[in-house]
Amino acid sequence: MLTTMVDNFPGHRDGIMGPDLMAEMRAQAEKFGAEIIQGHVASVDASVRPIVVRTSEAEYLTRTLIIATGASARLLGLPAERALMGHGVSTCATCDGYFFRGHEIAVVGGGDSAMEEAVFLTRFASKVTVVHRRDTLRASKIMQDKARANPKIAWMLDSEVEDIQGTSGGEVTGMVVRHNKTGIKTEIPVTGVFVAIGHTPNTSLFKDQLELDANGYIVTHDGPKTSVPGVFACGDVQDHVYKQAITAAGSGCMAALDAEHFIEHQS
Repeated sequence: MLTTMVDNFPGHRDGIMGPDLMAEMRAQAEKFGAEIIQGHVASVDASVRPIVVRTSEAEYLTRTLIIATGASARLLGLPAERALMGHGVSTCATCDGYFFRGHEIAVVGGGDSAMEEAVFLTRFASKVTVVHRRDTLRASKIMQDKARANPKIAWMLDSEVEDIQGTSGGEVTGMVVRHNKTGIKTEIPVTGVFVAIGHTPNTSLFKDQLELDANGYIVTHDGPKTSVPGVFACGDVQDHVYKQAITAAGSGCMAALDAEHFIEHQS
């Protein structure tokens, strides 16, 4: 939903636009009889049988439930961020790093994920500038040491991105970074800005109903099974490690098979 060209999904060697991939998957599911109902889910009650799913228009009773609500990347909140998303602004280095071969780019964040993305991006970029709002990093020592030892990585600590600049055609050309102590603003020429300040799993509907970890991700066991029998979770709502479209699709298949198995044994 937040990407343009998807180049790492099997079967699409020339890449496919994110919305087109979604449309193809939907059409394929409908071809085999899947009924797709669009609506905003207001509440879920997984404590009763059948499970109750309520939208603003209707109420659905179901014997099993597969949760695939994903995780939302945290953003900086800049007006240009949304406008340039997929056109130089990205939340996934492994998805988009290749497009910046030989370019100067930036990574925003100071945790393990940011360090991991910065090191990964040095495979492609000529220079990676890490921007972090504090004067110390949150990343583990081993990740910090690995990043600091990389000669392609430059540092702008105790600094915040105030603006992301782009062309009228929608391509990133630079960013404005403000130093928190001095207030001095610096324009940095970059063609890509990777935001790595974490993800928020979309699990508010299931709080106090399913077991969640400390960061709000659904805890699963034996594949996609949750703490409630008959309720399964797949994709980024329960995966904070791999976070790829193909791993989400694979776990979705596992959840579908387990849901079918659950119904068969409840008959």
